[in-house]
Amino acid sequence: MTGWLPVAPCTPDGCARHTGAVRAPLPAALLLLSGCALVLLGVACVPLVRLFGAGPRRRLTRRWARAVPQAFGVRVRVRLHAPDRAPGGGELVVANHISWLDIPLVASVLPGRMVAKREIRCWPLLGSLAALGGTLFIDRDRLRALPAAVRTIATALRSGSRVVVFPEGSTWCGRGGGGAFRPAVFQAAIDARATVRPVRITYRTTAHSSAEHPTGPAAGAVAFVGADPLAASLWRVVRAAGLTAHVDVLAPIPADAEDGRRALARRARTAVLGPEEPRRTGLSGRPGQTAVASDRANRPAESVHH
Repeated sequence: MTGWLPVAPCTPDGCARHTGAVRAPLPAALLLLSGCALVLLGVACVPLVRLFGAGPRRRLTRRWARAVPQAFGVRVRVRLHAPDRAPGGGELVVANHISWLDIPLVASVLPGRMVAKREIRCWPLLGSLAALGGTLFIDRDRLRALPAAVRTIATALRSGSRVVVFPEGSTWCGRGGGGAFRPAVFQAAIDARATVRPVRITYRTTAHSSAEHPTGPAAGAVAFVGADPLAASLWRVVRAAGLTAHVDVLAPIPADAEDGRRALARRARTAVLGPEEPRRTGLSGRPGQTAVASDRANRPAESVHH
């Protein structure tokens, strides 16, 4: 891992845990089977769906993506705080990142071309599905590859595509307020003169009141952080009873070149998570990293999706 990559101090043992009611093993196992079956069905149908026109393809993608969390026992609530984009214009969708569930949740509302780390291309089934869905794979490990990645995203935006990215660069459990939005991807929006669409994703259980901080402990069951195995995360999600995902599609932000990519990233981050709080110096002595008890937690999460 290179030092410039984003850092998240979240670990499975410290952050990923049930905070509400727990579902019995048998119903949970049935949900796990139904969710995996629906994902496999989506993989099998991709070649057929690609033959459809853009409109029917988007509608089918939204319905399938909305059904995936529900098949795993997660209710979905969507709130649109602004109308959809005008047709024909490129749009950069930016969201906070807590779980693998974030991907179908965003796709259920704003389907587009995902930005993902190149390693995902080699994942069984999911890698092929991502490639067929037009995912933009980027090399996260080499700083020199960053300009090429920005150009690739800008080209997609100029063509009128919607591009979806999680600019924190790593999954966060949400209890610490989340990470900073990395500015590089916002340069692509400025270069393409595209609109930036912030999306806020929060998770709550029936055991938590709606007045609680939206990225608080209720996100623990779905947090997919650090070296968390996917199988363990799947089982934790289906065991969580009364889990609801809230997706807030916020007002678009114009990409203003005069502000610069860092200011644009801060505006988007404030819209999604609120202003970033100053972080303490970590054990390594580097600013911008919260002090934790283990060096391992200071490494970029292996479970990140891009």
